[in-house]
Amino acid sequence: MGGPLPAGDPVPVDGTLPEGTRIDAQTAFGVYLHVPFCRVRCGYCDFNTYTAAELRGARRDEYADTLLREIALAVRVLGERAPLRTAGTVFFGGGTPTLLPPGDLVRMLDGVRDAFGVAADAEVTVEANPDTVTDAAAAQLQASGVTRMSIGMQSSVPHVLAALDRTHRPENVATAVRAARRAGLAVSLDLIYGAPRESIADWRASLEAALDLEPDHVSAYALIVEDGTRLARQIRRGEVPLPDDDLQADMYELADDLLTQAGFAWYEVSNWARDDEHRSRHNLAYWRGADWWGFGPGAHSHIAGTRWWNVKHPAAYAQRLAAGRSPAAARETPDAAARSLEQVLLRSRIREGLPVAELTDAGRRAVAALVADGLVDGTAAVRGTIVLSRRGRLLADAVVRALTADG
Repeated sequence: MGGPLPAGDPVPVDGTLPEGTRIDAQTAFGVYLHVPFCRVRCGYCDFNTYTAAELRGARRDEYADTLLREIALAVRVLGERAPLRTAGTVFFGGGTPTLLPPGDLVRMLDGVRDAFGVAADAEVTVEANPDTVTDAAAAQLQASGVTRMSIGMQSSVPHVLAALDRTHRPENVATAVRAARRAGLAVSLDLIYGAPRESIADWRASLEAALDLEPDHVSAYALIVEDGTRLARQIRRGEVPLPDDDLQADMYELADDLLTQAGFAWYEVSNWARDDEHRSRHNLAYWRGADWWGFGPGAHSHIAGTRWWNVKHPAAYAQRLAAGRSPAAARETPDAAARSLEQVLLRSRIREGLPVAELTDAGRRAVAALVADGLVDGTAAVRGTIVLSRRGRLLADAVVRALTADG
């Protein structure tokens, strides 16, 4: 169920945006659709997800209809400020979106299409657990306009999957990839490294297994121990070891080596694509500061400098919408300093980089030292852009602190 929501300002019952909000018609607009259901809760997961036993009054078979009510609310709220923009990207995340019948996902996508329009060349992604992908489901999704499937592989090694509480069979990853390919979908594989007692050899085996499946895109994330998770409690009790920072660094470098050798290029610290066409356009929009509306319990949205987040539990979310109320729990409009910090944090993570001109005077003065330390690409810096070296990707937080320091 994840951690607590952040504090923020109250949101009007009807969800109206703050007075004076001006929406730029040229700013990209994306849609995120959160499906908060999982068969089991993975011990490391801090996402806003719920097993059947945790739903307490919410029903999966009513979820699509509930989310469509929020889409109708979004049309009213956004239509008050400017003509509605066509969605350039749509992303079904979770949770496990493919736990719902494909027809429910199709109805949600049709709801987005009817409300906003979906661009002819839109990227439409569905996250999937390998055990839930069939030929029929993949074909139905593709026919509805889905273009891409992001499959939660995590590892190919059984003891690593067990440490992560993943229940899928390793061989089902290949089955899911083949089904997606037969339907004409692009394929991304998600991996996690640094699980308890995972060796560098285990990680190499997972990377090689992923590459053998010839995906278009790979995401590789270091395991992070989140407060309140079962993994955090296991570590606190001494049942499993903390992730080893040095080992995780070695694993990242191995991933970058093998993916690069296989023809992939990094475009964000944890993401590699076979070519520019297969980069995740939806996630790039987040890192570039575009606008998006996040539908579903606990989903976050960002429109014209204001961000808000929905109530977390599916039952509370459904109750608010049934009563004609916005499901937003709170919102905030960051000031110029906060927006500048966020810009550095996000743009410095992507390969296209952060313009040096957008840094403060102190930030610009820090660039030379970062280049000398091998954290920032010197050639790119001379051309006016901050681009992380591989060492800089490993120490991205330190780079951000240097670029945003006051002195």
